[in-house]
Amino acid sequence: MNLGTEKRIYDLGEGGMHLVHLLGGKGAGLAEMRRMGLPVPAGFTITTAECTRYLKHGRLDEGLVNEVREAMGRLEAATGKSFGRGPRPLLVSVRSGAPVSMPGMMDTVLNVGLNEETMEAMVALTGDRRFALDSMRRLMQMFGTTVLGIPKEEFDRATLRVARNNGPGSADMMDLDTLDGLVREFGEVYRNHGLEFPQDPYRQLFMSIEAVFRSWNSDRARAYREINGIDDGMGTAVNVVEMVFGNMGEDSATGVVFTRDPNTGEKRLSGEYLVNAQGEDVVAGIRTPENVYGMERRMPGAFRDLVEACDRLERHYRDMMDIEFTVERGRLYLLQTRVGKRAPRAHLRITLDMLKEGLISVEEAVMRVEPEHIEGIMHPRVEDGQDGSVICSGLAASPGVATGEIVFSSDRAIELSKQGRRLILVRPETTADDVRGMAASAGFLTQKGGMTSHAAVVARAMGKPAVVGAEEIEVDHIGGVLRARGLTLREGDVVTVDGTTGRAYIGEVRVTEVAERDDIDEFLRVCDSVSRLQVWANANTPEEVALAKRNGAKGIGLARTERMFLGNDRIGVVRAMIMSRDSEERRSYLDRLLPMQVSDFTEFFRTMEGMPVIIRLLDPPLHEFLPEKEEILERLSGPADGESAAELKKMLETVRDLEEFNPMLGFRGCRLGIIHREIYEMQVRAIARAALRVRSEGIEPNVEIMVPLVGHENEMKELREIIMKTFSSEDPEGRIRYKIGTMIEVPRACLVADRIAEFADFFSFGTNDLTQMTFGYSRDDAEGKFIRQYIERGILRHDPFTSIDLDGVGRLMKIGVELGRKTKRDLEIGICGEHGGDPESIEFCHTIGLDYVSASPRRIPVARLAAARAAIRSAMGSRES
Repeated sequence: MNLGTEKRIYDLGEGGMHLVHLLGGKGAGLAEMRRMGLPVPAGFTITTAECTRYLKHGRLDEGLVNEVREAMGRLEAATGKSFGRGPRPLLVSVRSGAPVSMPGMMDTVLNVGLNEETMEAMVALTGDRRFALDSMRRLMQMFGTTVLGIPKEEFDRATLRVARNNGPGSADMMDLDTLDGLVREFGEVYRNHGLEFPQDPYRQLFMSIEAVFRSWNSDRARAYREINGIDDGMGTAVNVVEMVFGNMGEDSATGVVFTRDPNTGEKRLSGEYLVNAQGEDVVAGIRTPENVYGMERRMPGAFRDLVEACDRLERHYRDMMDIEFTVERGRLYLLQTRVGKRAPRAHLRITLDMLKEGLISVEEAVMRVEPEHIEGIMHPRVEDGQDGSVICSGLAASPGVATGEIVFSSDRAIELSKQGRRLILVRPETTADDVRGMAASAGFLTQKGGMTSHAAVVARAMGKPAVVGAEEIEVDHIGGVLRARGLTLREGDVVTVDGTTGRAYIGEVRVTEVAERDDIDEFLRVCDSVSRLQVWANANTPEEVALAKRNGAKGIGLARTERMFLGNDRIGVVRAMIMSRDSEERRSYLDRLLPMQVSDFTEFFRTMEGMPVIIRLLDPPLHEFLPEKEEILERLSGPADGESAAELKKMLETVRDLEEFNPMLGFRGCRLGIIHREIYEMQVRAIARAALRVRSEGIEPNVEIMVPLVGHENEMKELREIIMKTFSSEDPEGRIRYKIGTMIEVPRACLVADRIAEFADFFSFGTNDLTQMTFGYSRDDAEGKFIRQYIERGILRHDPFTSIDLDGVGRLMKIGVELGRKTKRDLEIGICGEHGGDPESIEFCHTIGLDYVSASPRRIPVARLAAARAAIRSAMGSRES
């Protein structure tokens, strides 16, 4: 674009929202309202392109200066007023306006054009000297601070000095003589800095325009853009608009109104106004504003016009609007409109109401709600204003808030939980052996680990708050000490973890609880109506299955059977099974576990009432169910009552035999099921018996059995035969229909998916392990050791354990889908890794044609929204192409 020939200035009414990139939000909104015939003062907008030019060269272009003078001439003609002279002086506001809303971040100057001559003309015109003096003191203070950089405190001190010498009250309460003295005192403030307040109105105007342009690069504006991801190159427009005055007496006012309540979403006006005030007074906090409905009594005509304007603007923009207004001697003027910010629950209510009112379509409703809105509604949050209690910040691994006593070991957590005590498990990092202690705790805090570390994954699956990777703390779990920000905390000390923000607090803090959820359930049903991708759940216990169903899951995409082995009534039997001398002894212990597994699976099938339930056969290496070597050695030094030294030695020997340098690549998953087939046979028998039990109750179970870690088609072939033979032994009449499939988590499985599909009825991508094996990263170690630094240096765009790496892992998935369906066109394919709850990853899963995503129970609402948004984006892309 040729900046030298483009249009630099738009009179209000020439543009509209379609030019928001040039006119900024404020200028485009004013232009749009003027075109609608709403009461908007006259004015013009200098484009954002001129801001870019000014910041590059450090001065106003001579051509722009001339065009501004010409625009002021048009403004004079439109208003019948004269800039810088009487008898009807024209004063203007000079205000910023970026293309993206940056409330309060940039500068404004009001009453520009007022000097000694025009002030006297204003007195003669209005007959109100106090109004003219009040407008002058406002301009002198605002111009001095905003344009010339005089500290605001100097004007505040001058105001206090004059008020103290001439009677109590702030500037808006001063009598004429005192206010006149204040204006003179402000002149002294200028002179103390070697400056004079400029009397030339055009000098005021051009200096104000430059100040607004400069404010684009103020520290606060830069910080706001960085936090909110706003492009530094946008620049701000400048709006030069005829002043209308809310400070002309009791029939004048200024205010801000929302077309609906931004906190509740209720369909009624919500806002405030101040009588005999101007511009910034409403938000400055100097005076207490009144509820906007008070205007109905004091200014009924202006209030009727305001209500009508609010209705028209809301229908025009089809959204809740935030409107600034002024009433000058009973006449309403609109000074700004923009889409209003609102609380997450209010946003949902407004979206649903506007859908019912016919203002927006289903697709628009879905696209207006972001995942963070859903999370903000679903999970309790710590109330603001409690930063002084923060003891550390880490990764927000699992949303929600939990308060409890610190406990440093799982065994201690189990013991204390029996006393009904609420606990926070604090560990350097957690392992599979901590799951029982985690189940007994309300929340978790770890010094190490990332977003897909053990603690994070289990916390999300359990629906418990967790802060992980809080590297500023020091956890001595042996000594039972937590050191954080100069504090030393021990067992029994109370802390709060906020898994939504990643903060931990000392003691109990104030929390906002989740309110009723009718709105969110209604909205998610709307989402489901446009989704193609179903949302299932990863669940490990009957309680998690119930929560998943409550949150709208259409199936269970992953039930990890190993989590079911860790209960107090089971772990001893599991360990004895692992230490068995031969398969016969191992089967005797498996027979004791069988009824427990039948009970678990029965509850799964019963709760889901015919929806799909995928049960993954045992996956982790066996040594993870045994204590660590160091613990066994410590217990050997002094066995507890009832503990056999011989049994401990046997356990130690077993641990040493099973120990692996890299268990992820070792003796686990399908390899374990092939070598120790009796383990998988027990689990398949349990699945079959549970299915038959619920069938006898009138529920037709939808059974799917998943084989983990398959990398070769012969593994799948052999285990399919074992599963079918075992199932048939329990159900010889074939009353239960079931599927056999595999978790695709080994890169080779993606590359030979066509061969594996010959023996599989479904695939489920286990993207946690697939990511580990594709990158060669450990999800438990990489986050704290180098992934954060990789992201900061631009080596990685994002954490591949949080969102799918499209170029590597994503490409493997796509190959797996294409090859699998080449063999079986109707092959059911989903994803059950942690990525199944990530909106970006869900969109990719939609794109490559998966049937479902499986997420942690707490993340199902977000996943349902993401699935709907993916479908809408895909349809929009198809239409555009």
